[in-house]
Amino acid sequence: MSIERKIQLVEGLFYQLEQETTAFAKASGMSCVSGCGKCCTYPDVEASPLEFLPWAFHLFLNGEAEKMLLELKENTSTTCRIYQPLSVIDQGRCSDYKYRGLICRLFGSAASTDKYGKLRIATCKIIKEGQTEAYNATQEAISKGLTVPVFSTYYMQLNQIDFHLGTIILPINKALKMAIEEVLHYYAYRPFPISGKKVV
Repeated sequence: MSIERKIQLVEGLFYQLEQETTAFAKASGMSCVSGCGKCCTYPDVEASPLEFLPWAFHLFLNGEAEKMLLELKENTSTTCRIYQPLSVIDQGRCSDYKYRGLICRLFGSAASTDKYGKLRIATCKIIKEGQTEAYNATQEAISKGLTVPVFSTYYMQLNQIDFHLGTIILPINKALKMAIEEVLHYYAYRPFPISGKKVV
């Protein structure tokens, strides 16, 4: 399978998730606090290279892949390289929001299965404490059948696109680095993709 086809499939999965998270946000009434980037500053965020393949391809098409790869090799920070802080009090945003990874799209808008087999919303303390009523009501609604995106379901679908790249889970900056390396290696001996070609 070509790398462009993999990117099409990853972006198709992201589009499907976007529909589900939008519906879930409407049903739950919960949302991230505007300008909050606290979850992006956690040092132990992990991701697979596959979920950042569209981002890496975007950089490659714009002639920015090699520069970013060098930055990631020299970067010693554990905070996501794409995160752009706006202040010292955990305010910030994703500098490439359109190309954010699967983990970024799921957290706060999806559920994981607890040790008892029940679905629990995977969200932050800020939402749990600041939107307590909506959080508790939504958790109750999920237990009664409210549809919610599920982490394991989406990662399983991601793995079906490329099992190798989908199952490698790395600290986020290492995942970003590997995604760029995959794109650069792929095109090392292949013609440059047609400019302006739609990947979505």
